[in-house]
Amino acid sequence: MPEKQFLYQELDVLSRYGGLNKDIPYVITQNLNPLLPLRPYQEEAFARFFKCHKSDYPGKTYPLHLLYNMATGSGKTLIMAGLILYLYQQGYRNFLFFVNSVNIIEKTKDNFLNPSASKYLFNQTINIDNQRVNIAQVENFEAVNSQDINICFTTIQKLHSDLTTPRENAITFEDFRKHRVVLIADEAHHMNVSTKSDGELFESWENTVQKIHEQNRDNILLEFTATHDYASKTMEDKYLHKVIYRYDLREYRNDRYSKDITSVYSDFDLENRILQALILSQYKQQVAAKHRINLKPVILFKAQRTIQQSKENKANFHKLIQNLSAQQVSEIRRSTVPVIKRAFRFFAENNINDSLLAEILKREFREEYCLSVNEDSEANNYQILVNTLEDRDNRIRAIFAVQKLSEGWDVLNLFDIVRCYETRDSGKGKIGTTTMSEAQLIGRGARYFPFVLPGHQDRYRRKFDADLDNELRVIEELHYHSINDSRYISEIGTALETMGIVDAKEVTREIKLKDSFKKEELYKYGLIYTNRQVQKDHKKNNSFADFGVKKKNFSYTIATGTGGEGNLLENNKEARYISDESRKDIPLKQIERNVIQSALARNPFYYFSSLKHYFPNLISMDEFIDSESYLAGLEITFRGNIYNLGANKFEKLKAVLALLSEVEGEIRDIDSAYEYEGSREFYPDYVHQVFTDKKLKFSSDSGKLEPDPGLQNLIDSQDWFAFNSLYATSEEQAFVFMLARQIESRYKDIYEEIFLIRNEGHFSIYNFSDGRTFQPDFVLFMREKTGQRITYQLFIEPKGKHLAEHDQWKKDFLAEIKKEFGNKLLRLNYRLIGIPFYNNEDENAFRETLNSSLD
Repeated sequence: MPEKQFLYQELDVLSRYGGLNKDIPYVITQNLNPLLPLRPYQEEAFARFFKCHKSDYPGKTYPLHLLYNMATGSGKTLIMAGLILYLYQQGYRNFLFFVNSVNIIEKTKDNFLNPSASKYLFNQTINIDNQRVNIAQVENFEAVNSQDINICFTTIQKLHSDLTTPRENAITFEDFRKHRVVLIADEAHHMNVSTKSDGELFESWENTVQKIHEQNRDNILLEFTATHDYASKTMEDKYLHKVIYRYDLREYRNDRYSKDITSVYSDFDLENRILQALILSQYKQQVAAKHRINLKPVILFKAQRTIQQSKENKANFHKLIQNLSAQQVSEIRRSTVPVIKRAFRFFAENNINDSLLAEILKREFREEYCLSVNEDSEANNYQILVNTLEDRDNRIRAIFAVQKLSEGWDVLNLFDIVRCYETRDSGKGKIGTTTMSEAQLIGRGARYFPFVLPGHQDRYRRKFDADLDNELRVIEELHYHSINDSRYISEIGTALETMGIVDAKEVTREIKLKDSFKKEELYKYGLIYTNRQVQKDHKKNNSFADFGVKKKNFSYTIATGTGGEGNLLENNKEARYISDESRKDIPLKQIERNVIQSALARNPFYYFSSLKHYFPNLISMDEFIDSESYLAGLEITFRGNIYNLGANKFEKLKAVLALLSEVEGEIRDIDSAYEYEGSREFYPDYVHQVFTDKKLKFSSDSGKLEPDPGLQNLIDSQDWFAFNSLYATSEEQAFVFMLARQIESRYKDIYEEIFLIRNEGHFSIYNFSDGRTFQPDFVLFMREKTGQRITYQLFIEPKGKHLAEHDQWKKDFLAEIKKEFGNKLLRLNYRLIGIPFYNNEDENAFRETLNSSLD
């Protein structure tokens, strides 16, 4: 029998072949917090829900029940918020949020209800279908405002208690029968008590949720968890058609959305291991400050089992800090850990001696900047501080804990975890429970701290995987400090592999520029031309078209009341009805001015002060209404009963309101998605300053661990390849072999200098229209022997067919470069050319394009 497929696997295939509409509705994009832009995998998560909500599929049941299995830190609550907005527009008003822990409830309330909270999920004003919408916290769904988003927050334990022991104002089964309710379960793995026990426990939380879900066919149950059980047969049967998306830690990490994990182990005693961690933490803060990144790195000191141990750790820590001396700092210089050696080099370069460093540590880690998060009596103090660690006014640098932070802890600036014990629990042939819980804690700390740099505008992803020697790499790593115990280090490594936080095989490789290349003129004096990423300039926007708004015709349907009737028993007769539908195109300039003015006045986006932000050259509202460059250039196609349209100002007003809403959505989408643009001027930099030796990190499944032996022989024997090795995909390797044949048969007779240089994050170019970063895989330099002796600089990107569609914008950008610069001579007789993607299956077409571009 064929292997069963989960729903998410079927959707994987559908997505891969373009079967999902990934255009996110305006109701989501404009009502979520604009400071939390959607990531590609979050857009994928929404697209899958839209497909499953609107379409039938094998195994779909009602009421609808779906589960998202997504990595810790991937932004599941933002997806919840987006789905709430979408389902509100679909007619839902009542939402039940429940979870296992009171701590998570309080944090979630803040994220959903408090506009001043740093992690608030929504825009400051929620506007759906031209109506302002409020979010209301409710105890039940009786007598709620039908225009609000009504959310009841509870724990699964309280929900079970309220429903099985009814009391005044508590939620009841009747609520779920009378009203359509969306149930949202966070940390949902806690809920499957009966399923995991194969149905033995009948009065369980799971049964309660199932019962309320089934009260109304239109109810929806959405579960979210990072740790779904796929091994259990009963769990497989229950969730086969319900797991909508599986985006696990391994995929999350490989997409560069997490910190990298680095183990720091040494033979120091505990006190010196702690001091080593403090020095590393301060190094991270100083490096960030040097690059104008506002970072306050936090350290977690983890006790083994008891609160008493954690209290002792904290007391001993304060003694260490109070008495810290330059001599103690100097002791850590004996460390052979590479990152610690780099830290001391940095301090020396920046005139921070041991005495000054000791004073800095005493100031940064004094007692009021340290927090214990163990006992429930401390909850009121630590909940707010722990959940706002990234805030500028939060000064906490050190946290002492046992188990209180096992779930629901969203922290981005945890950079070091110190294991304050040396014992190792025995798993009797497998990973022990303590070690596995340590790995889970590391997984929580692996959340990436977002920052931007010139040339690196994607704030949420690691930037230096291809530049491990970069000074800033240290703030893309979480360091886990432990004793130098080889067996324990092996076990924690295995636990991290099991969870997908690190790869089973991860190797570092170094590429070096050949000595022969360093002697060449191109290396010493040659140039490479790249453009810059610049802030989008609204001053050149003199029309909708300049801004990027392309749509000019909008459709509006007038309700006709058309229907029909037929005798259901007369199957041989076709049902007949009278159609009254027709169409009429009306330019906006032909609609009464007072109708247009009324529509504009109802939408704050079209206040003159707001429009000036997007169109600084706009003179007046009259120009906005009358100019063909703005509203007067648009038209509406009315559909339906158009015969009385002339005098029907009410329908015209509704149509204009709908048009304005669509235009607003397009402008906002363009503005938020394309904050930057690529300059249309390319600037020279010296080749020897751009291209350097680099250390690279690869996982075992990257296909790049070792170069093909034949390719390595080619690289060794040919001076035109600048680096000493190439760790590349099969597509990239095939390109180099093809180029070698072309050089031998054609190019060496025409060009006196030919150099192919691999781009391992050495340089970026930026898409003209939206500023997206592009790092072409190769740059090829070729200088003519005769004539003007032009040096051609060609950007080349090998790309497998399965990736070409996703990266179509890169192909278009390369074509734009060729069109705009192919016939221009830049400084020192350089000519810039972009070449369409190389694909091994279509090699002849690429070769013809390459040769024609040079000719």
